[in-house]
Amino acid sequence: MPRFVLVLLTLLLAAAPAAARKRIALTFDDVPRGAGAFLTPDERTRRLIAALRRARVPQAAFFVNPGAVPDRPGAERRIADYVAAGHVLANHSFSHPHLNATDAADYLADIDRAEAWLRGRQGHRPWFRYPFLDEGGRDKPKRDAVRAGLAARGLRNGYVTVDASDWNMEQLAVDARAGGKAIDRAALRDLYVESHLEAAEFYDGLARHTLGRSPAHVMLLHETDIAALFVGDLVGALRRAGWTIIGADQAFADPIAAARPDVPVAQGTLTEALAWAKGLPAPRWYARNDTRLANRLFAERVLHETPVAAGTVAGRPAAVLGSMP
Repeated sequence: MPRFVLVLLTLLLAAAPAAARKRIALTFDDVPRGAGAFLTPDERTRRLIAALRRARVPQAAFFVNPGAVPDRPGAERRIADYVAAGHVLANHSFSHPHLNATDAADYLADIDRAEAWLRGRQGHRPWFRYPFLDEGGRDKPKRDAVRAGLAARGLRNGYVTVDASDWNMEQLAVDARAGGKAIDRAALRDLYVESHLEAAEFYDGLARHTLGRSPAHVMLLHETDIAALFVGDLVGALRRAGWTIIGADQAFADPIAAARPDVPVAQGTLTEALAWAKGLPAPRWYARNDTRLANRLFAERVLHETPVAAGTVAGRPAAVLGSMP
């Protein structure tokens, strides 16, 4: 390609409005997790850091539950390793409670315990992510009390705009290994990458329809073995689909960070809530967040077996978790 054409393409890309580009940051919840399906916690951290480095991910965010640290040998060192690799830490509560089952004052006290552990550490950011993406469900007074409490503490919502329920895929892998089942690793990789890429495209389309632009997205992942094994493949697939991987600091600087949608049920992604507040009809969530579908796909494609009955997979009850009605 002639040099002047390359220069012209570069200038056109630089001049394109941010809203026309697809940008996404990677974030990891439930740090530190225990042993998973394939790796020890130390192996997982080493592989995850190396994969993010090779994939040229500029900065990921790790949302920490400090209450789990004493029960996970080496956890504090592993958390420090993420920071040393250029990533950042944020608050995911001390003990990972459900807000809809917890008093607002107790919930804020739990956040305070986590913040006390995080404060002063390198890489700390003033973001709080609700466990289970549960902001109080149908209890608006509780929702508003916690929102006000976060603001008084100088904490911002560490919201999510893209979710593919990777926690469920990891748990299915753990259960399969415990049950002595053979896991097709290549098929698991393909399902993991495919699901997260589809989720990114789905939620970006929803956001464009709602906002008239593509915001800087925040993808929800967890500190899992499958993330350590396959996040490089995921980043490659995102880039081939036209996505730019950005840092968490850049993503949480998007104007939607100030949004506080008033919807009947405060649980799920910010993308869902914004669409609901605008009156967009359901479904406002990615289809594979329905564990009935996700479990069936895992059984068929990763375990190469047929689900035992409609509505269940290998005896697991069907459920839709983390989605709004």
